[in-house]
Amino acid sequence: MTMMPYRMDYPRPQFERAEWLNLNGEWEFEFDDEQAGTRGKWFAAHDFSKRIQVPFCFQSSLSGIEDTGFHDVVWYRKKFAIPESYKGQRLILHFGAVDYLSWVWINGQLVKFHEGGHTPFSVDITEQCADGENTIVVKAQDFSQDHTLPKGKQYYAEKSAGIFYTRTTGIWQTVWLEPLSGTCLEKVKLTPYIDSNEIKLRAFMGGSLKQQLLLKTVVSFQGSVVAEDTCKVNEAEMVRRIGLHDFNDHGQGRWWSPEKPNLYDVEFTLYEGESVIDQVKSYFGMRKISVEDGKVCLNNRFYYMKLVLDQGYFPDGIMTPPSDEAIKQDVELTKAMGFNGARKHQKVEDPRYLYWCDRLGLLVWGEMANAAAYSENYVRRMTLEWQEVIERDYNHPCIVAWVPLNESWGVPNIVVDKLQQQHALAMYHLTRSLDDTRLVISNDGWEHIKTDVCTIHDYESKRAVLEDRYSSVEKAVHAKPANRTIHVPGFPYEGTPIMVSEYGGISFKKSDWEGWGYSAAVSDEDYMERYKAVTQPLLQSPVVQGFCYTQLTDVEQEINGLLTYDRKPKVPLAMIKQINDGK
Repeated sequence: MTMMPYRMDYPRPQFERAEWLNLNGEWEFEFDDEQAGTRGKWFAAHDFSKRIQVPFCFQSSLSGIEDTGFHDVVWYRKKFAIPESYKGQRLILHFGAVDYLSWVWINGQLVKFHEGGHTPFSVDITEQCADGENTIVVKAQDFSQDHTLPKGKQYYAEKSAGIFYTRTTGIWQTVWLEPLSGTCLEKVKLTPYIDSNEIKLRAFMGGSLKQQLLLKTVVSFQGSVVAEDTCKVNEAEMVRRIGLHDFNDHGQGRWWSPEKPNLYDVEFTLYEGESVIDQVKSYFGMRKISVEDGKVCLNNRFYYMKLVLDQGYFPDGIMTPPSDEAIKQDVELTKAMGFNGARKHQKVEDPRYLYWCDRLGLLVWGEMANAAAYSENYVRRMTLEWQEVIERDYNHPCIVAWVPLNESWGVPNIVVDKLQQQHALAMYHLTRSLDDTRLVISNDGWEHIKTDVCTIHDYESKRAVLEDRYSSVEKAVHAKPANRTIHVPGFPYEGTPIMVSEYGGISFKKSDWEGWGYSAAVSDEDYMERYKAVTQPLLQSPVVQGFCYTQLTDVEQEINGLLTYDRKPKVPLAMIKQINDGK
């Protein structure tokens, strides 16, 4: 019996069309440990012996397979029918993410190759589809033990250990089909300017440009129209600035923040003459993140960031959340503890997570999944995929910082290797060249080359040590909490804001999970005293402008979460919030 598809939520909430076909659910599946599938033309015909629930990786229990062994080449197959209402339109097949290489065949014809384990890709399959039944075949290849592969917390050994977790191979985000007209709105980039109360729109057209094309943009707030703009489409890319002649920062202002996550809705309608040929819904937040006089500011005012480190792993889905409700719950729990943001750690998160952060109000530091070792091939892989990450998530108001590198992962010899130094510098400037509206931390934690924020990872558990260490800028930037210099020699501190972007990590066993942390509590009272001892010195420091506590949940062998792995609070949420609020 065919099961109903998992993850029925709309996969691209920042660019939504009414018509789409979810292809999640049961697919045929096969391991290809001998790498015989391509030679044997499995894309044309093969007796697949297994079934898998997409979009869950075969290592997870929700996939129905739950095999954590090494199977670096896997195959998928699914049959589908084109809905009658899609006939006469272009058919676009979308993949949210496939780790790491992927090949896609439609009815035996190769239509797409993609490299990168965390970013989406699409392909026009109109010419390959037929009336009646059609077949998708996907081959995915991972490189589990390649240390130059950007894979984040996925471990190279069969069993997870230390700070590394179970691997993800193959499809792990939604697969879906979308019908489009011959000319359509391909994408938009929305950039808010609160100082002039304008939204900058860059609209990109797909397909063939035709005569008499008009793009109508309607901006509304809580159902009331605040701006309209209609213009002729003469080029494949258009730029418009739309003034928002409504409230901004006074009283009932409409700027976006974690405290007031105000969002404007946008509807784009593309006309050919009098006929509507495309319609897309989106949204944006009017917010600004900047550094002014050495202070991090949100909407032109100093803002103390209280972040939590969030790995984004789940017991049953690994890197794939089991449901949209589970994603929303993580955001709600984070806010309930008095945090105003999250640092998504070593993972490019599901767009639905960013959607809920936009809606509910949570700052996000967007981070790339890093490699462990440096090579020319690593640089190629890293830079290509990172550009796709920024492209995918540019419009989300919740994202206020980009973190391409963490703790010198991928650049382990950055202190002495000039190539690795130039790579970190290049990642900073590459990110800035694609997005000049957000903060960039090119190597979070230590050994900075160039950064907009001086971030420090410090797992010291003694209150007195933390109080002294963060009593002055001089002491903070010359400390070596992990026996690592905060800045690479020759790249001195330049007066940037200081944040402790990892600290705490207090282990506390409150479930059946066994594991470790950076320090250990033995009771609820002991846990709260330890949390106070590491948090209060940062809140009271005259130089620290924000922190990121490790971490939101227990994960596999780590039990240093504020919540258990199944999202149960270890102590009442209000107790954590009271300390975070400085009370």
